[in-house]
Amino acid sequence: MIDTRPLSVRTFRRTWVGNGAAYFGFQFTAVAVPVQMFAVTGSTTWVGLLGVAGLVPLLIFGLWGGAAADVVDRRKLLLTGSVVTWVTTLALLVQAMLGVRSGHLLLLLTAVQSAGFAVSSPARQAIVPRIVPESLVPAANTLNYTASTAGGVLGPLAAGVIIGIWSTGTGVIVAYALDALLFTVTFWATWRLPGIPPSTPSGATERPSAGLRGIVIGLRFLVTQPVLLLSFAVDLVAMVFAMPRALFPAVAQEQFGGGSAVGWLYSAIAIGAMAGGLTSGWIGRVKRQGLALIAAVVAWGVAIALSGLAHSLWLMVLMLAVAGAADLVSAVYRQTIMQTFAPDHLRGRLQGVFTVVVAGGPRLGDLRAGATADLTSVTTSWVGGGLVAAGLAVVLGLTSPALIRYRPEQGPSDDR
Repeated sequence: MIDTRPLSVRTFRRTWVGNGAAYFGFQFTAVAVPVQMFAVTGSTTWVGLLGVAGLVPLLIFGLWGGAAADVVDRRKLLLTGSVVTWVTTLALLVQAMLGVRSGHLLLLLTAVQSAGFAVSSPARQAIVPRIVPESLVPAANTLNYTASTAGGVLGPLAAGVIIGIWSTGTGVIVAYALDALLFTVTFWATWRLPGIPPSTPSGATERPSAGLRGIVIGLRFLVTQPVLLLSFAVDLVAMVFAMPRALFPAVAQEQFGGGSAVGWLYSAIAIGAMAGGLTSGWIGRVKRQGLALIAAVVAWGVAIALSGLAHSLWLMVLMLAVAGAADLVSAVYRQTIMQTFAPDHLRGRLQGVFTVVVAGGPRLGDLRAGATADLTSVTTSWVGGGLVAAGLAVVLGLTSPALIRYRPEQGPSDDR
């Protein structure tokens, strides 16, 4: 069963509760925005463009936020990013209440919300090794992912029920309002954090920078570490080619008659991830973490392809849940490899790159899935993407064995 020892650390326990509540609330917006976009435009390509709108701010502010997390107090940086995200959610609520039917406005607000997330996310993840013992980092990451996926199950299901009961217009208003309300829990948890100032490695002669120079230093370290590069590449393959969520509104409407089906589709991956998290006590005992990461990505791609062939809603949900369990495993190992391999004084910058990859990959996947579906068919986009992702993961693993051979003890020593 899941390892709960990190919850005995008060600071981690508080942030865990706050992050879980925030992710649960965000799922209402994550469903409402594409549903509203599809209702306004009637196009899966426009739904896919939401991914592009979120990607550019991620590229810019994710890298900057990571560099800043190594220079300023990480608690203050978290508060700044949280304010931006919360204000954007309120703006989404207002435009829905006013009945504004503008795809361009939805793209703009998605971009701003992505910027707030990108600023705060590197600091949010980089603090984990600072508040729990290193031996508990895999368990802490598993708890974080499990809490977020629990929100990912309940949030979309609740959003689907809301949209199914009310009209789309009223449903998205309620969804945005609930997200704004629940985000206050995150403010409380972040406010109660102790100060987390940047660390300075012994013998350092150069002052840390949150500007371009600081980002370049982090990237210079990254390109010399094939294990980290390959872990990022495998995640990009999985998300760009096999993330089908941009197709969910169209499939729910055209194949299952709309209503609560969209909520089940958006929840399915998280259902599997939560189940995987609750039975994840074995994850921390695996030494060949790189090999386990490759295997999990292959399983993700195959399960996604099989779900696209399903004609029953429940069979589709089941296969998406299997994919979600595999994704939970790969996510924990990606995060743990990055956090334990990188020294603390570079962890924020590398976490910024990690944020760009992890959050940017699905957004590129949204664009690929939506555009491919418009050019070919939903089934071709969905099934073909999953098979391509599984195949490319195998190719990366065989042609670049550094990741397959990786064991945690091979990483450089930490400068904490």
